[in-house]
Amino acid sequence: MTSILVIVAHPDGARGHYCGALATAYAEAARAAGHTVKVLDAGAEAVPFLHSRSEWETGDLPPFVPAAQKAIRAADHLVFVYPLWLGAMPAKLKAWLEQVMRPDFIGATGSGRFQRRLKGRSARVVVTMGMPVPVYRFWFGAHSLRSFERNILHFVGIAPVRWSLIGNVEGSAAHRARALARLADLGRAGR
Repeated sequence: MTSILVIVAHPDGARGHYCGALATAYAEAARAAGHTVKVLDAGAEAVPFLHSRSEWETGDLPPFVPAAQKAIRAADHLVFVYPLWLGAMPAKLKAWLEQVMRPDFIGATGSGRFQRRLKGRSARVVVTMGMPVPVYRFWFGAHSLRSFERNILHFVGIAPVRWSLIGNVEGSAAHRARALARLADLGRAGR
């Protein structure tokens, strides 16, 4: 069985978002299948922005960071669930990642080299959007998702990274229900 960390990253920390429902469907199905699951709500955290390299390297850690780092270290598989905002991940998720992925945690050395301390973990990135998925994928090139995969996740050693893109989220209830069922299937499989 797999140890899974689900990171819900809708920037509005209020309950009732579709991202939360997707994360819950995944987590509940994974638990029912025998996987160990922890859920972090990055959207509910008070996440300060970093303003300089020195803040990133030696600044004080916000209170949520040690627990998030511990949860990531303990996980075999990470699942990020967030909405597409202005063609990219919400700024709050980016700020959360910058706070959590501090040099000591990811293995950054003074020489500009990285030890990829998160190697051996896989990830799934679940992105909701109002537009149809083919428009995001082919017209816009899924650039923000590719950047997240290559410049953050692979950079710290997380691979493979799989995508679940859910478009037309403001469409029919049947469409949303099918996506929830797909996420539950992935949760059961621990993927």
